[in-house]
Amino acid sequence: MKMKYDFDHVWDRKNTDSAKWGGLERVFGRDDVIPMWVADMDFPVAQPILEALGERVEHPFYGYTFPDKGVTESVVERVWKKFNWEIDPEWVVFTPGVIPALNVAVRAVTHPGDGIILQEPAYFPFFSVVNSSGCHIENNQVTRVENRYEMDYDDLKEKFSVQPGARGPNRNKAIIFCNPHNPIGRLWTLDEAARMGEIVIGNGGIVIADEIHCEILMKGYTHTPFASISENFAQNSITCMSPSKTFNLPGLEISSIIIPNKKLRDDFTSTRAGILPNPNLFGYVALEAGYRHGDEWLEQVLDYLQENLDLVTAFIEEYIPQIKVMEHQGTYLLWLDFRTLVLDNDSLRTFMREKAKVGLNDGYTFGESGRGFQRMNFACPRSMLQEALNRLETAVNSL
Repeated sequence: MKMKYDFDHVWDRKNTDSAKWGGLERVFGRDDVIPMWVADMDFPVAQPILEALGERVEHPFYGYTFPDKGVTESVVERVWKKFNWEIDPEWVVFTPGVIPALNVAVRAVTHPGDGIILQEPAYFPFFSVVNSSGCHIENNQVTRVENRYEMDYDDLKEKFSVQPGARGPNRNKAIIFCNPHNPIGRLWTLDEAARMGEIVIGNGGIVIADEIHCEILMKGYTHTPFASISENFAQNSITCMSPSKTFNLPGLEISSIIIPNKKLRDDFTSTRAGILPNPNLFGYVALEAGYRHGDEWLEQVLDYLQENLDLVTAFIEEYIPQIKVMEHQGTYLLWLDFRTLVLDNDSLRTFMREKAKVGLNDGYTFGESGRGFQRMNFACPRSMLQEALNRLETAVNSL
């Protein structure tokens, strides 16, 4: 019998060590904002995950952990089921999160002083991933065309060309390719990803693909893993996936990193040695339970998210036309353009916190091209979303 999940219920998440809800004063300077920033959902997890975790908790041993065969097989089966991508179990490496994996991946394929390409506006932890490795950022900024974004392939080619007067080869070694793209919500198509890959790999670069949001797609869209496009792409890429966004498990810190190329995989493994530990045992349990038994929940979540997106889009269009909603295809993080309000970074930040009392992510933290934008997490009960929209309408119309 199909289980019906209730995503309308508003849970009290305060005093539960929640970064989203427990740090309002620290993050926003006040405790009466509606937090719609960090990427976790205000929905309880799937019942099969709860049951699997509860069963494991009952076994009173929490020793050192190594994933058994079933955990890896669940990843292999998942990417085949969802993306028709056949992978070998030995390609799968587990890490406690995608951002730690990106830190390792960048160090594994570069030397200090090399360039890493980001496509700004970019998820802001990418900046520290590059800078902390001793590399420098090369910005292949995505281009806004009306209400959506496109990749700038000419600029990308230029990033890999040898400049006149250069003393040595081009030192741009890799791109962090985010698909679906956070924060702009753009799902890159197979053709777009292939064109990007041909430029990067064709010039000796490596594609580090952050595909953590690959199962959070709006209706009518399908995701193609970058490495599944061709054998050449597979052998020159590192793919980062995780159930953390799909099944709302970020606190369990579990990701699967898929590396078909043995040398790249060995380099990744040796680079992480002694620095990046394996995930905790509950992460493995939740990953397998979600991948094997969580789709009933996920289907209902995706329907609910689509309805939330439709609500936000229609409401803003009718009642707050000063704000522009960017075309949204994937993730539950919506990119909003506030630039017609003509507020600088500090003023917009203050306006959102003090007047609207809605806690979104400030666009400028995603790079220069994010100035005047805000990122909204719409994965919450509809009554909460409606209250946030009402507050925003009142605040904007009072200017």
